[in-house]
Amino acid sequence: MGSIMVLGDSLSYYDETGGLPSDDPRIWPNLVGEQVGREVDLFARIGWTSRDVWWAITQDPRIWAALPKADVLVLAFGGMDSLPSPLPTALREQIRYLRPARLRQVVRDGYSWLQPRLSPLGWPMALPVAVTVDYFEKIRGAVAHLRPDLPIVVCLPSTHDSPYYGHAHPGRVPLTSAIGRWAHEHGIATTTGFYEVTSAAYDDPDAVMNPDGIHWSVDAHAAIADAVAPVIRAAL
Repeated sequence: MGSIMVLGDSLSYYDETGGLPSDDPRIWPNLVGEQVGREVDLFARIGWTSRDVWWAITQDPRIWAALPKADVLVLAFGGMDSLPSPLPTALREQIRYLRPARLRQVVRDGYSWLQPRLSPLGWPMALPVAVTVDYFEKIRGAVAHLRPDLPIVVCLPSTHDSPYYGHAHPGRVPLTSAIGRWAHEHGIATTTGFYEVTSAAYDDPDAVMNPDGIHWSVDAHAAIADAVAPVIRAAL
């Protein structure tokens, strides 16, 4: 029996307290694995966009080793792509390399002040929608070349309620629509569970989500797993 291979971002392994180990039984990929009776190979990092996932599958030998034994591939990323990014991503990511440290801190503080105020504009996004879909297609094509028999499931983006992004997420709908069209064109199964669960959780005043307004609680992970598992079971 093979495994469930998950390509994701920090939403795959963060709860209300912070990051958890990839083998923690409370995160949704492992809960899904328990429900469908499969081991899980999770590849994810904080801040990963579809571009980062593409780089990972072309550069990380652990992914090359996991792909042959996978029974299903789950694409659980894209949410970061849809977040507002008042500075183009290429420039924003260079802040960490500024020297001296004092200059880096001044620039970072300035950006932290601007980001929530400009985020409601919704532009630019971390990645343009067309670029995100292009990376999804590159990933699909690369996997299909090696494993044409491997079923794929796409988890459509969740939402957030983060003060760091001005509680704004105008990019989610156009990106979700575009990824959904791409998946339909290639006969790839999708699940809206990420959005449905996170939208309900952020609307619930009693839900205890991560204070950053981006990551979830273990209860939300459990609800995500319950929504995603039937789609993965059908794909298997």
